[in-house]
Formats: sequence, structure tokens, C-alpha cells
Amino acid sequence: MKLADLLRETLNVDCDEVWENERTPTPVRVFGVRLHSMGLSLREIVAVFDWLGVDRSHGAIWNWTHTLSETQADPPTAGPSRVAVDEKQITVDGEKKWLYAAIDTDSKLLLDIEVFSRRGTDPASAFLHRLTTNHDVSDTEFLVDAGGYLTALARRELSGHLDYSERNLIEKGSQTLTMRVERFHNTWMGGEASAARWLAAFAFYYNYQRPDQALDNRTPVGEVTNV
Repeated sequence: MKLADLLRETLNVDCDEVWENERTPTPVRVFGVRLHSMGLSLREIVAVFDWLGVDRSHGAIWNWTHTLSETQADPPTAGPSRVAVDEKQITVDGEKKWLYAAIDTDSKLLLDIEVFSRRGTDPASAFLHRLTTNHDVSDTEFLVDAGGYLTALARRELSGHLDYSERNLIEKGSQTLTMRVERFHNTWMGGEASAARWLAAFAFYYNYQRPDQALDNRTPVGEVTNV
């Protein structure tokens, strides 16, 4: 995306109620949050702002990201035919955690993402329960690994099987997420709540704003809603 297009998009964002007590113009804040979601570090964003003549601290930009994350829309309800589920070990406040994610293999929609303290059948079952609450997955085929999912699927009366080839789809689909996690998770010093806010902002960017080449440069939400 060209810088001019990104700036034009941020000028059209209607979220003044979120920022009504802020001294920085809304488009500047949204621009900073978008840059962070797209992969720039806080230090790099400060440098970009300095180049644009805007003097803001790392802490201010981090606070904007957290504030905006609490206002972002959840992904639309979906009824996917196949869903790939994966988990990745991350570090939050110096402690090992597990990041669970589920992606519709057709629309590339990031259906859900959550951080758990450990890996295994119980976290997998809890994560699958979230999916059944927010999406229609009664007829969905789940592509899983051996991380306790088969038992978890049986608990939730869901269908699925072990798959180590087709699941490459989620690895490709979540490549952007993986890159962001590997680059930024060491800065999640506010515990799981901090990580959850960052991930909410990223999920909104991934689903609503990031064009996907596999979808002819449409967003996953655009693919699901046919907009």
C-alpha cells in the first residue's frame, strides 16, 4: 500500500469519540496505529512521525494502539467449511504462553485468536468452544495437529482430523501474524491483557484492512460479506 493511500484512508476514519480527550489529531493517531499493525516498531513509527514533523513518544503510540483495540469490530459471523487451527509458543512478561489461532481456509478470515497459559486438550477445548459461540461451525471440518485437538473436538462434538499438509494453508495465511508476533511479543510487558489488546488490533487490521493476494486483493471480511 502506498503512503498516500494509507494517509487518505486514515483521514476517512470516523472514531472521534475514541479520541475526544486526545491532543493529537485523529488521522495522525489512526495512521500510527495502522503503521504498527502493518509491522513497524514503535521506534520506527516515532521516526516516521519525526520526519512528518509530529513529536510523539513510544508510550503515546502504544497507548493509542491499546485504546483503539477496545473499539474494533469482531470478525463477522461465518459458517466456514474448513478451518485450520494452530498454536504457537510466545513470551509475555518473560513467561511462556501459547497463542491459538483459527483461520477459514477459503475466505482467509481470522476467526479467533487467544492466549493461553499452556498447551493441551483443555486449552484446545476452550478455544474451540469460543469458535462455536461466535461462528457456525456445526458442519465445519477442522484441520488440526496433535496438540490435544482430537479429544477436544470429540468433547465439543465437532468434526476434524490430523492434517500436516493442508494445514500449510494456515501457516501461509498466518504468516503475517507470525511475523508480527515474533517481532513484538517481547514488548508485551503488560501481561496477557496487553497481548490480547495488541492481538485485537492486529485481527481487525488483518480481517478488515489488509488486502490478500489469494483473494484478488480483497480483504477477508470483503470476501465473507461479498463487499
